[in-house]
Amino acid sequence: MTELTESLPLRARLRAALSVAMKRRDRVAAAALRSALGAIDNAEAVDAAEVNAGAIETSAVGLGVAEARRRELTESDIERIVRAEADERVTVAKEYDSLGRADRADQLRAEAAALIAHLSAN
Repeated sequence: MTELTESLPLRARLRAALSVAMKRRDRVAAAALRSALGAIDNAEAVDAAEVNAGAIETSAVGLGVAEARRRELTESDIERIVRAEADERVTVAKEYDSLGRADRADQLRAEAAALIAHLSAN
């Protein structure tokens, strides 16, 4: 990582790394990075229980009036999500090892390593 990318927030570093992984055709890293970015986006989503639906005639009208603000995650929240993604891959890799699927376990460990590499940049 360059000095410039080390100063970026974790989410921005992951997005930059995804672009690099795709250019290098590194499917393992790209899959892990896409998954982590998706998990971050999902964590920001509005809880469906907070959304109140009513009658159509009482609905607000106009561009963007039905939009709900997404949750704002702190840098530590994002780091915790990425660490959980990496830990999950390591756990599942152990299960694959016990089932004799070393090829899939190795792939999951490589994905976990790709995620952990961005965490250690902090």
